[in-house]
Amino acid sequence: MTGAVMESNGGAGSAPAPPCRTPGYEERALHVIDQSVSFLPLGFVCETGDGGEYTSDDVPGYVNPVTAVLALTAVASAVGAGYATELRARAAARGGRGGPPPDGCAGTV
Repeated sequence: MTGAVMESNGGAGSAPAPPCRTPGYEERALHVIDQSVSFLPLGFVCETGDGGEYTSDDVPGYVNPVTAVLALTAVASAVGAGYATELRARAAARGGRGGPPPDGCAGTV
């Protein structure tokens, strides 16, 4: 996406940006005055002179759902790693013993 922004910065044939030149919508591309990159959701946004905007088809439809799944997986992994670290720290504080405390120690810290 950022490559498309860089490609449209100057030179002959750079306006409108290539991602804004959707086949079949050439008339719409004539009114593009600016472009930007959207990170949530991922996309290349073409802004028109009348205040409207549209997202180009450069980002395939599967990219945003896959990105969301990967982000959720990363968060779940971080939470799981923190939980495992906490369990190890508590086991070490008990002197390496696993399981519940002996009967006489219930409720004491």
